[in-house]
Amino acid sequence: MPKVTKKTLNLRGNVLDLTTPVVMGILNSTTDSFFAGSRLSSVDQAVERAAAMQSEGALLIDIGGYSTRPGAADISPQEEADRVLPVIEALTRAIPAVWISVDTFRASVARQAVEAGAVLVNDVSGGTLDARMFETVAQLRVPYVLMHMRGTPQTMSQHSHYRDLVPDVLGELQEQLAQLRALGQADVLIDPGFGFAKTPRQNFQLLNQLEAFQTFDAPLLVGLSRKSTIWRTLNVQPEEALNGTTVLNTLALAKGADILRVHDVREAVEAIKLVTSCQQAA
Repeated sequence: MPKVTKKTLNLRGNVLDLTTPVVMGILNSTTDSFFAGSRLSSVDQAVERAAAMQSEGALLIDIGGYSTRPGAADISPQEEADRVLPVIEALTRAIPAVWISVDTFRASVARQAVEAGAVLVNDVSGGTLDARMFETVAQLRVPYVLMHMRGTPQTMSQHSHYRDLVPDVLGELQEQLAQLRALGQADVLIDPGFGFAKTPRQNFQLLNQLEAFQTFDAPLLVGLSRKSTIWRTLNVQPEEALNGTTVLNTLALAKGADILRVHDVREAVEAIKLVTSCQQAA
């Protein structure tokens, strides 16, 4: 498997070095995210939690206003923007050192978010739910997280049939990546899409073969935090899935993950430090 050489991101003129993996903290400006501990009830609470994440070692904060848990209710682009824009603007003022990512599959929300201070667009749909997304991020000249998903957040559980899981996911991402490159998009991160149109068994299979995603020569973002693959396998609730998250994050790091997207920053930072120390001692 070729070694990934692309280990930096240009965040509006600032270079993020991914030679050592980094942590992206999750902030959900929603009322129905699957993990209650990630929900925000006010802008002030968002600023407080983001500051705590930064103090624990998060370099990126991912702000979302649309719940993508299976079966979540659909909301309008305006409502989504109304949820995330005040948080982005407040964080930009209060914690200027933190880099803000917007978690959205809508081009209009992405554009408004970047104008408000976001420096990265994290699209769970890989451009499949808004035909304007690829052109928009290319125009905005910000890094883009290309994630694999089929269907919509409401229907994705019905689209988990694959002829051959890993080659199929790689092939679909490759087609989308080619479209982005043709538009001149420079910085793209790859996210295999754990939990999106994939069964628990398929998620474990994807994690087992995570090295295959190095074929893209792009940084790899992994989002396993407290997902149902963990808590259903362990027969616990999302609130009890931190230990399982750390275990799977550790496996992901050993297999090449560059960014861990997590609810619990300190534990992820510690996992990175330990895995990196082990690799350096080899």
